[in-house]
Amino acid sequence: MEGSVRVRFAPSPTGFLHIGGLRTALYNYLFAKSQSGGKFILRIEDTDQSRYVEGAEQDIIDSLKWCGMEIDEGPNEGGDFGPYRQSERKEIYSEYARKLIDEGKAYYAFDTTDEIDQMRERLKKSGNPSPKYDAVTRQSMKNSLTLPQDEVEKRLEAGDEYVVRLKVPRRETIRFEDLIRGHVSFESKGLDDQVLLKSDGMPTYHLANVVDDHLMKISHVIRGEEWLSSTPKHILLYQAFGWEAPKMAHLPLIMSPSGGKLSKRKAEEEGIPVNTKEYIKQNYEPEALVNFLAYLGWSPGDDSEIHSLNELCHLFSLDRVSKGGAVFNHKKLLWYNEHYLREETDKSIAERLKPIAKKRGIELPDETYLIEAISLLKDRVSKIDELLDMGQFFFNDPEEYDEKAVKKWKGNSSGLVEQYKEKIAKLDEDEFKAATLKSQLEEVINANDVGFGKLMMPLRIAVTGQGFGPDLFASMELLGKQTVIQRIDTALKKLS
Repeated sequence: MEGSVRVRFAPSPTGFLHIGGLRTALYNYLFAKSQSGGKFILRIEDTDQSRYVEGAEQDIIDSLKWCGMEIDEGPNEGGDFGPYRQSERKEIYSEYARKLIDEGKAYYAFDTTDEIDQMRERLKKSGNPSPKYDAVTRQSMKNSLTLPQDEVEKRLEAGDEYVVRLKVPRRETIRFEDLIRGHVSFESKGLDDQVLLKSDGMPTYHLANVVDDHLMKISHVIRGEEWLSSTPKHILLYQAFGWEAPKMAHLPLIMSPSGGKLSKRKAEEEGIPVNTKEYIKQNYEPEALVNFLAYLGWSPGDDSEIHSLNELCHLFSLDRVSKGGAVFNHKKLLWYNEHYLREETDKSIAERLKPIAKKRGIELPDETYLIEAISLLKDRVSKIDELLDMGQFFFNDPEEYDEKAVKKWKGNSSGLVEQYKEKIAKLDEDEFKAATLKSQLEEVINANDVGFGKLMMPLRIAVTGQGFGPDLFASMELLGKQTVIQRIDTALKKLS
């Protein structure tokens, strides 16, 4: 097998890259890189021009790059098996469809949509609940199997509209081994004579998919469970062409925490970003999303949870992918995000924070001060942009006070805060240190015989405007004596 593994990620540019699509790309990538010489190919399946979304192809490419997945062959990279956009391969599909017609394995069908609808209505009335254009009904329709040869030629020469359909055998069991699900079988009587070429000359997904996988020498097709029901159609096409089918693996569905498949609607209800673009925009760590998605349906078989993309490549195997659906646990994703954010240096976070702050119109202080603020904040946030929310008091005086926290400003709060302010006002600048500030607070609460929180909470509100946050005394040291005294004075005026 070494050196022969070739997998493809083959999205349609009909929208931005869904999180489920990204996981499919990741599993393909990990599988390719787990084998020596394995290749990861990007193929754009854009035959359905009516659903083409401007910018979707670039979004797919940008998303893969953001996650660190390097494409070996694709529309921009090139390769020996191009073009890698299906819209540029139209002639290839026509040629292969003609080959099947010449060998009696496919046929021209001239029926109009109305005629097909009438056939379905007729059969429904006679007791067939799901009528299809198949081995039985094709006999009474207008196609090259029922019309005289000269009429077929006349219609083709006259430019009559037609589709090309596969001649699906009536009674046949289609069997294949799925690398995740094991033995799978379907009966051909449940299938219609699928359309291979549409009336506009463009191939259907099924024909283009099979022809491209064969010509691009794809060794393994790893895709979502929703394609499992299409696999018998593909197997029949491989048989019709006399080709060996690639090995198949159908990935488990991604489930919503409330049950059922994680649809766009359910994801929105759960507050889960749906498209990769949203994770980029919301400043998630790419390493966290990759690590999380890798474990969404796979595990290495031990208790380890943290792995880089490179480590995942060495650990990944299809036999450890689960059959059952995997529940999208957003809290777990944030746990991964916190881990990767904390692994980063404060200096590197400061550099990344600058453009985010600029977009929000927040003016950041000098580098040294910013790095110190980050070191106090970063263990308390889940995402990098939250540093600006939780840490806003480091950059600006509080303009308002957290409503919930203010409820804890009781009758004796002003007196306690006033006493504390008088104590710390006597400190020199070089004495204004976290340990001293804490011991001064202890002196005030002991003198007044009250609990720690009776002064701590009002003081936090006065200095930061918030009811929670990083270590208060270290924060006050960083803010400096003048700022702290001034903020306490303002709070005493506003809240007393």
